[in-house]
Amino acid sequence: MEAPPAAAWQPQEEGFREICGLLEHQISPTSTADKSQIWQQLQHFSQFPDFNNYLAFILSRAEGKSVEIRQAAGLLLKNNLRNAYKTMTPANQQYIKSELLPCLGAADRHLRSTAGTIISVIVQLGGISGWPELLQAVITCLDSNDLNHMEGAMDALSKICEDIPQVLDTDVPGLSDRPIKIFLPRLFQFFQSPHTSLRKLALGSVNQYIMLMPAALYESMNQYLQSLFALANDQAAEVRKLVCAAFVQLIEVQPSFLEPHLRSVAEYILQVNKDGDDEVALEACEFWSAYCDAQLPPENLREFLPRLIPVLLSNMAYADDDESLAEAEEDESLPDRDQDLKPRFHTSRFHGSDSAEDDDDDIVNVWNLRKCSAAALDILSNVFGDEILPTLMPVVQAKLSASGDESWKDREAAVLALGAVAEGCINGLHPNLSQMVGFLIPLLDDKFPLIRSISCWTISRFSKYIVQESGHQKGYEQFDKVLMGLLRRILDSNKRVQEAACSALATVEEEAAEELTPRLEIILQHLMCALGKYQRRNLRIVYDAIGTLADAVGAELNQPAYLEILMPPLIAKWQQLSNSDKDLFPLLECFTSIAQALGAGFSQFAEPVFQRCIAIIHSQQLAKADPVAAGFPYDKEFIVCSLDLLSGLAEGLGSGIESLVSQSNLRDLLLQCCMDDAYDIGQSAFALLGDLARVCTVHLHPRLPEFLDVAVKQLNTPKLKETISVANNACWAIGELAVKVRQEISPVVMTVMSCLVPILQHSEELNNKSLTENSAITLGRLAWVCPELVSPHMEHFMQSWCIALSMIHDDIEKEDAFRGLCAMVRINPSGALSSLVFMCKAIASWHEIRSPELHNEVCQVLHGYKQMLRNGAWDQCMSALEPPVKEKLLKYQV
Repeated sequence: MEAPPAAAWQPQEEGFREICGLLEHQISPTSTADKSQIWQQLQHFSQFPDFNNYLAFILSRAEGKSVEIRQAAGLLLKNNLRNAYKTMTPANQQYIKSELLPCLGAADRHLRSTAGTIISVIVQLGGISGWPELLQAVITCLDSNDLNHMEGAMDALSKICEDIPQVLDTDVPGLSDRPIKIFLPRLFQFFQSPHTSLRKLALGSVNQYIMLMPAALYESMNQYLQSLFALANDQAAEVRKLVCAAFVQLIEVQPSFLEPHLRSVAEYILQVNKDGDDEVALEACEFWSAYCDAQLPPENLREFLPRLIPVLLSNMAYADDDESLAEAEEDESLPDRDQDLKPRFHTSRFHGSDSAEDDDDDIVNVWNLRKCSAAALDILSNVFGDEILPTLMPVVQAKLSASGDESWKDREAAVLALGAVAEGCINGLHPNLSQMVGFLIPLLDDKFPLIRSISCWTISRFSKYIVQESGHQKGYEQFDKVLMGLLRRILDSNKRVQEAACSALATVEEEAAEELTPRLEIILQHLMCALGKYQRRNLRIVYDAIGTLADAVGAELNQPAYLEILMPPLIAKWQQLSNSDKDLFPLLECFTSIAQALGAGFSQFAEPVFQRCIAIIHSQQLAKADPVAAGFPYDKEFIVCSLDLLSGLAEGLGSGIESLVSQSNLRDLLLQCCMDDAYDIGQSAFALLGDLARVCTVHLHPRLPEFLDVAVKQLNTPKLKETISVANNACWAIGELAVKVRQEISPVVMTVMSCLVPILQHSEELNNKSLTENSAITLGRLAWVCPELVSPHMEHFMQSWCIALSMIHDDIEKEDAFRGLCAMVRINPSGALSSLVFMCKAIASWHEIRSPELHNEVCQVLHGYKQMLRNGAWDQCMSALEPPVKEKLLKYQV
């Protein structure tokens, strides 16, 4: 396939035939040829510099070939260009471009569309100014009045607008205006086209610019809005959907443009919210949440609520084609398919005050009109509160009292609505809450599985209040009924109900905590029964409910009778799974919670658990180096979960873990993990380093300099913002090591200090409460163990350090930091003089210093300054403090 001079590139007949033959085999469903062999041959041809010219020729000129072959050539060309375009000779680039432009007007729609896709890829790779003929060709086609040409050009233009909208809003050499300014009037014109395809493509293209809001669109906003109103009742559903999408985006990004028209827009959206086409209604429904999220004045929506709320409720009923309806028929005996198992994400262990909260996510994550309507009702209830109840409750009550099998979807939607407003309308619902819960409890046993599952969810949304009321007899009886009802549903034969009941139980467990103790045995029995009968997907949720239970009741779980029920089935599951089976993740997490709850009580189970974690980490590190030899692909999540379980063991067993650590190579594995590039491995590794420092420093000792070195590197990085959670845990671990190894930390003290001081001084920009707190504590701990090294530099950091200390809650770590403060002041009292006011505020931030000797040291520091500052200087310092601060300092007799 050697190319003649590019000026007159012509395909060789033989090469043309061969490539067409391969493409024909590749796309033919009946071809007996080996598809992978064809793929390899096409890859081999890609080596020839003019192979892509052949593909362009086939797409644009192979009139005798089927549309399918020509389209296949185009799609292969698109994929090749992604990798090869920038390294192609300019002559070949030019040839391909010149063949694509005539395709814009091809008679066949598929060929036009394929050409549009390739054109967008070339613009992505080479920019718009690298192809001046393109703009001219598109304009000529748009202005041609030939439907094929207009559609082909509009299709290409819409793909550019979707993939790389910003390129049309840049200055192009040789053009007096930016391309978007040239195209907008033509796009607006197409809004009025009799051809649906042109209206849809033009509107979709302009909508891509709402977020970017180029000057050209900003200046034509009135025309755009008028055009949107004109299309509002278009007969084509996809056009109506795009009109709604435009209003939703405008309310998010540029609400000021819609303000003068808000009533008519809201009125329109309310009507379209009832559109016969669910996709249009869904797009319209997004408007209400978008309006509230943009924090616009609620009063503009108030007048619509009486009509809007019934619409939302009626859209909350399951649609006949909702896939949940088919799933709800699935019996528990049906094994889960792999695609039923949603990917799960483990959050690495985090030491500090702002670890992420996880949302109670809806069960099956397909966004549809039902969920969007429930979300809108939820957000409206948060904005308007109890105001919506007079409209909502009569509709809910009417739906709930509808009897008969045919109205079950209405009953289900009413229960969903109660759950959706549980947060926003709690004050208004509160007086009748026990009646409402009393009404929901029997629905846990309804004959329709989706009513049973939604009742679990709605009850869990009120769990906080159900638990609060359990202090008196009647409230406790109701709490018990809820608990027993959920436990019955955990053993439901329907998978969807099992899932909802387990999630709801986990929510109730979090709220109820030690209130669960009297019922622990029966809860454990039900959960273990579920463990025996659930399929894979729901097993994960049982593990979560067991882990949450352990977190909730803590040491109460440490009774022989409970462990007898709990541990054998869990250990049996543990033994069934291989070290590379992903179903191990939720079980590792579950064991982490149990180990922390049982404390020393876990020691009888600890050894096999500890050894398996070590084996998993080791095997994953081997798989990282050579997955073929390991026999399975590397997956860092195994390492993260194992490190976190080891942390749980260290926390639970305390120094009892020492014998296990001493007989293992954990130290070397851990050092490797601390050096890992993956943030979540680093985060969990440094958490474990700190936990081990607390309970068995002696086993870290041989490699202490290396651990310190790698921890310091985390603080001294230009990418601190990206790796902040790793830095946070590394910082905490350095402090934990410091208080154990004392003077041996001295080689790194200056380096660590030089990293921590800028973090404290720039805490506003970093905006990470945990890192600021941990930096302040670690700096204080270094000052406590090596005051002679830190105190000469006090005046550089006293102010920002004291501000950070005053934000920290009373605890052991804060005590250590203040020991450091006292030790430094003893050596260098003048270092803190200029920051005395801030020091006084930090001391006043204590609720109570529990340690008597630290309390005395703080008294001595304050008295020392009072004696040092004569001639009214001390009183002047005191007068700069707010009255509550002065009052707190009275405890220290100054």
